[in-house]
Amino acid sequence: MPQNPAPEPPHPAKDVTHHVGYLLKRAQAALRGAMDKVLREHRLTVPQYATLELLALHPGMSNADLARATFVTRQSGNVVLRGLQDAGLITRPATADHGRARPAHLTEEGHARLTAVQAAVYGVEQRMAEAIPPQRIAALLADLDHIAAALEE
Repeated sequence: MPQNPAPEPPHPAKDVTHHVGYLLKRAQAALRGAMDKVLREHRLTVPQYATLELLALHPGMSNADLARATFVTRQSGNVVLRGLQDAGLITRPATADHGRARPAHLTEEGHARLTAVQAAVYGVEQRMAEAIPPQRIAALLADLDHIAAALEE
């Protein structure tokens, strides 16, 4: 029985380690490791930090909205919110005014913790940005956005 020829990759690449998806995953894993390291010093996880950043920008977000924005499930998002609430970094009403949404807000301590950790996180972002010529940053950001949009269709 004849074998079918192997499909051609979508772009020239020496092997799978040079494919776009592989390199994106490698960059994501490196970013996650760097973020975990700096956040550990502040007793936060990446989803907790992302939640604090989002609530600073958009007070009152619901668990569902925060989960979507931080790339976790609703159940995991609720665990993140409970941990932040137990740590005194956010507040949420005990019951929902309507529906099931309980809007979250940063506490004074939450704002202080976010401010304390931002320099370290922005340092990670700076290390990434310095690896790319400044004139290519805008194109990279647009390309990453286009990649995500193409896969979300």
